Amino acid sequence: MKAARDAYGEALKELAKKERVVVLDADLSGSTKTSEFKKVCPERFFNMGIAEQNMMGTAAGLAASGKIPFASTFAVFATGRAYEIIRNSICYPNLNVKVVATHAGLTVGEDGASHQMLEDISLMRGLPNMTVISPADYNETITAIKAVAEMEGPVYVRLGRSKVPVVTDGKFEIGKATTLKEGNDITIAATGVMVSRALGAHDILKEKGISARVINFSTIKPIDTGAIIKAAKETRGIITAEEHNIIGGLGSAVAEVLSENYPTRLKRIGVKDSFGRSGDGFELLDYYGLGVKDIVEAAMEWGN
Repeated sequence: MKAARDAYGEALKELAKKERVVVLDADLSGSTKTSEFKKVCPERFFNMGIAEQNMMGTAAGLAASGKIPFASTFAVFATGRAYEIIRNSICYPNLNVKVVATHAGLTVGEDGASHQMLEDISLMRGLPNMTVISPADYNETITAIKAVAEMEGPVYVRLGRSKVPVVTDGKFEIGKATTLKEGNDITIAATGVMVSRALGAHDILKEKGISARVINFSTIKPIDTGAIIKAAKETRGIITAEEHNIIGGLGSAVAEVLSENYPTRLKRIGVKDSFGRSGDGFELLDYYGLGVKDIVEAAMEWGN
């Protein structure tokens, strides 16, 4: 069990070797783990205070002058409060800013609905030029952060607060989904913390005689169209699983691909158009229908 935000801090320390990399934070560096970069490279770390919009505008200016800025705060502030600045100052001029937000989703836990950002993927993937990434675990986060530092253009990386199971070997390629378990009855397409739960469902379904393919969609945009169509052709339906509103997230992205290319049965597992509430993060996943049993039940409805 490791937190993706801890991986972010470790990756930033390695990226400090790159002279073009600068890091900005909105007075939450201890929580976002950008403080790890500050420890090794204080001259390229900027605490912008509780001024998220200003932070994004400053990051845009740094990118325009040739730097590679990583701008971080909690997801609700990064994509909600600063949305218009990201749109007009980063995405419209297609600047090389990496927005890495932590504390996304229900697993923020006791902070409650005001901080449980469930719309961020929808907001960010709707922006032209923006790449959207949602790593599954600690290992994949380290690789993803290094990868986005090498690519040109705006990127949004979504990270959680809590420690989650380490389920990948860290292999990551922007725009490519990874098949973690092969199967030919159904496909479970998952992202973020829900990847580990999809793997748990796979094991239970195997005992019930159902062969489930598990695919990790760590890149939401550009979505791996080929992996979706292949799964639709080779299995009898797709279940998507995400710690996000079912409107506008991974489920919507998969539905768009299927409707235009290869219509098949689709079940979206996520938060059903509601806000969160205060509580233990993992208990909240179960409460909102994002449990292993919910994935299993969805698969069982289709038989084997």
